[in-house]
Amino acid sequence: MAMFWKAVALGLLVALGPALQGRGAEAQGNGRDKKQVSGDATMFLGQEREKWRPLIHTTVNLTDISSIKSSFQLRTFDPEGVIFYGDTKGGRDWFVLSLKDGIPLMQIYRSGMYVSVAGGAKLSDGEWHTLEVSNHGDFVILEMDGSNKLVVGMHPAEPEEALSGELRLAVGGVLISTDHMIVPVEPRFDACVRQGSWLNLSTPWETDAEELWSCYQHLRPGSYFSGAGFAIFNTSGFDIDTHAGIKVELLGDFSKMDGTILSIKAAGQEPTFTLTSNNNTEEVTFTFGEKQYSMKAPLRKLEIIFQSDLIQLRTDKSDITDLSPIQVGHSGYLEKWRNGRLGLGGLLGESEDEVGSHFLAGCLEKIQVQGKDLDLDLAVKHKSITSHSCPA
Repeated sequence: MAMFWKAVALGLLVALGPALQGRGAEAQGNGRDKKQVSGDATMFLGQEREKWRPLIHTTVNLTDISSIKSSFQLRTFDPEGVIFYGDTKGGRDWFVLSLKDGIPLMQIYRSGMYVSVAGGAKLSDGEWHTLEVSNHGDFVILEMDGSNKLVVGMHPAEPEEALSGELRLAVGGVLISTDHMIVPVEPRFDACVRQGSWLNLSTPWETDAEELWSCYQHLRPGSYFSGAGFAIFNTSGFDIDTHAGIKVELLGDFSKMDGTILSIKAAGQEPTFTLTSNNNTEEVTFTFGEKQYSMKAPLRKLEIIFQSDLIQLRTDKSDITDLSPIQVGHSGYLEKWRNGRLGLGGLLGESEDEVGSHFLAGCLEKIQVQGKDLDLDLAVKHKSITSHSCPA
């Protein structure tokens, strides 16, 4: 599924990346002195930066290492992302720990051998989990919450030379070409790490960020929009069936949302469809062209079904009786879905270089298109949006 949504976002990343990512680029620290931080700090791994760039990193002499163990706590609802990386020999031997489908995945390259192993319980449940990575001769061991273990054994055919030189460590990214990884992983990670003890090193870590972003004290699953920006998908990658229609499903407390939930437009045109919420009136409004359809009662679920000659609005409130199908005078409107853009959390601008307005403040607990969860990590999005978690 991740590869499918990656294809959805690819064209848009090329077309709109410079316009929407300009603010993110300013925060990369280009030309700035690197900041020093403590390795045991609480840090949000989803902080905006270049896609694979680690959030923090350090380099130490192997002779300074007194422990072969690293431990930390991880909390996330995000099923996929890079956690921890280490290498020797300037990146010729390396180790990557990540989550894939919520399950820990270790990938290792050592003495010409590639190894990957995944297993253990799903960790993407929003709870704090303690992870410990240690090296015992030919074995790398990942221990989860003091009980579950994932063990990788590697024994080279030829004797290895004694290790010397430097060890590089990184959190939230990697320092090698991603072409070397056996299992493709989406690096962006809506997750928090705390209480890190990395080989018992006291050396300060470095970061390109001006400061480390804090983590929410309590989480609930969903996508959080702060009111500062939105996410955009290129609709040409969606699986569109003209006869069956296109279904968008949204879940959340709409009475606590304020702003534009979604907008859809074709290139060079004004937005064709918009969905907005007003937390003062607790009213949700769907706009199609010059027509508006309002839903006054509190809602938690809304489905919008676009068919060739009509649009249907379905809610979880049986007492809403005025949601008759919206008749559409021509079937060509579905082309907006084939060659347009979908904006989540904001009103799309009329031109390609306008980054939108009327941004949403609130939490969408679920976003589905054609029955598939929409992963905002694969969109062009504002840095203030968290893809898999909302403050509780």
